[in-house]
Amino acid sequence: MKYPKVFTSESVSEGHPDKICDQISDAILDACLAQDPYSRVACECYVTTNHLIIGGEITTKAQIDYRAIARKVLRDIGYTNKKYGIDADSCKIDVYVKHQSLDIARGVDAQGAGDQGIMFGYATDETKGYMPLPIVMAHKLVRVASALRKSGEFKWARPDMKSQVTVDYSHPLSPRLVTVCMSIQHDPNYKKREFKKFIKEKIMIEVAKSFDMNTDFKVEINPTGKFVIGGPKGDVGLTGRKIIVDTYGGSARHGGGAFSGKDCTKVDRSAAYMARYIAKNVVAAGLAKKCEIQLAYVIGKADPVSVMIDTFNTHVIPEEKILQAILENFSLKPQEIIQQLELRKPQFQQLASYGHIGRHDINVRWEALDKVEILKTYLQ
Repeated sequence: MKYPKVFTSESVSEGHPDKICDQISDAILDACLAQDPYSRVACECYVTTNHLIIGGEITTKAQIDYRAIARKVLRDIGYTNKKYGIDADSCKIDVYVKHQSLDIARGVDAQGAGDQGIMFGYATDETKGYMPLPIVMAHKLVRVASALRKSGEFKWARPDMKSQVTVDYSHPLSPRLVTVCMSIQHDPNYKKREFKKFIKEKIMIEVAKSFDMNTDFKVEINPTGKFVIGGPKGDVGLTGRKIIVDTYGGSARHGGGAFSGKDCTKVDRSAAYMARYIAKNVVAAGLAKKCEIQLAYVIGKADPVSVMIDTFNTHVIPEEKILQAILENFSLKPQEIIQQLELRKPQFQQLASYGHIGRHDINVRWEALDKVEILKTYLQ
């Protein structure tokens, strides 16, 4: 088979086992921040059949009912039946939470990074939100499907879903959809033909039209034939195991660190958001059509050990001048990032599914375009 110039990204729904864990971890973080904005949180979850384990290192003045938070998240997703893999009201929940290591706290207290690490941010002008097309389409597919499930319009669907979008970039200015794949958990007693018809016509085609894309793509729906056993019964879930879904769908590099369950002193989260903020403003200002930023830190130190820019030969001015503009207009010390991006307020559970980046349905500071005008002055 001959492949054109194609790229594929995937997403998963809020009911995917890994995303269950991400949402619970971030719901706990939000609960801590709501009572104590200076909470130190590193919360991890593991879920399997009707059993959830919550662990991590949390130092906070907040009074937290971990089990109640977890049960609410499960209930809101729609896990209210053991047949789905876990039941919010009857599942077993074990909590293993301890205080943050004093050695880690020492570095944060010194106003430095909470850990070493490398973080990436990316932006492209191929969509209105400065995001790669395949990942935003993949997110929208499972988001629409989940909303239709919750409304009752999407019959027989259960919470666990995945999507995958393949785009042909042979003609970059007019990309085309090649394949759209969705795997959606369903009731055992369902009408297969009606189920698939609904997915194709009410989800896939409608989402494609919303992006002004072609509708003659290849359709793949539950390619194994059926998907009854899903959720935590079909696969265990872990916090932080969908980092590419959380960011750019593979269109840009990722440093390796996950986001969910981590407070803002962890540069895995804060610096990745900052790198996106920088890259988006660079592209929106017209300095380049694509931009990837890498930031690197060492624990306990405030200044990054490196700042890298790559515009993939799409820059309008020299990359050295773009880097100069970044260093002159963006604060890169962890404490300044936290303040500028307002990362001490509870806002993270809503990001734990359908992407942390490119979320224009949510008012988050790292998606703001408030540096565009000053960056445009470097075009002169």
